Amino acid sequence: MPKGSPELTERRKNEILDACKKIYKLQGFYGVNMKEISTEISLTRPAIYNYFETKEEILLGLLAREYEIWCKELEELIPQAHACSRVKLAEKIAHTLEEKEILLRILNMNLFEIELNSRVERLAEFKKIYLRAVTALSHILHSYAPSISDSECSDFCNNFCAFLFGVYPFAFHTEKQKKAMEIAGVEFKEPTIYQMVLKALIRLIPDKL
Repeated sequence: MPKGSPELTERRKNEILDACKKIYKLQGFYGVNMKEISTEISLTRPAIYNYFETKEEILLGLLAREYEIWCKELEELIPQAHACSRVKLAEKIAHTLEEKEILLRILNMNLFEIELNSRVERLAEFKKIYLRAVTALSHILHSYAPSISDSECSDFCNNFCAFLFGVYPFAFHTEKQKKAMEIAGVEFKEPTIYQMVLKALIRLIPDKL
């Protein structure tokens, strides 16, 4: 670990993650590398290795940070859920994801490679944040419908989290994909993240008894 205060370390990590996010959004997984990141910030490539061993660990750190933001938004919904109808609750949860393009993109397209090339302790740190999101979803559902069983709550969380892995490719198509579907005569639409998540939640959230 680099020398310096915890505050400095955290600031440096966030600088690296910010640069990674910018590059990933524009160039994708294969565009992210230590050289590209170092040109965006004041750290050299050797200095970046003091914080992350691989580019996959940087992307995992970015995913964890996106999940932390999402967790905070979900946790804010817990005390509100009891007063919501099924549709209103679906709307509130869907709104927490409508600006989470990076989170959904990494989940769908790159998580396997990221996990394969990250240290187990870094992966465990992410899994704890993932568990925090699942726990928040569970608490939201119990607040909304206290009579719901633990198995029903578990089914909801598992099905919804699995659904999230497939959202990105339906909401975003490359120009090449659009051209190929046009040539193949495949009709397609690009629903927004919010529209897709809302429809899924309306089906997954049980009615109040």
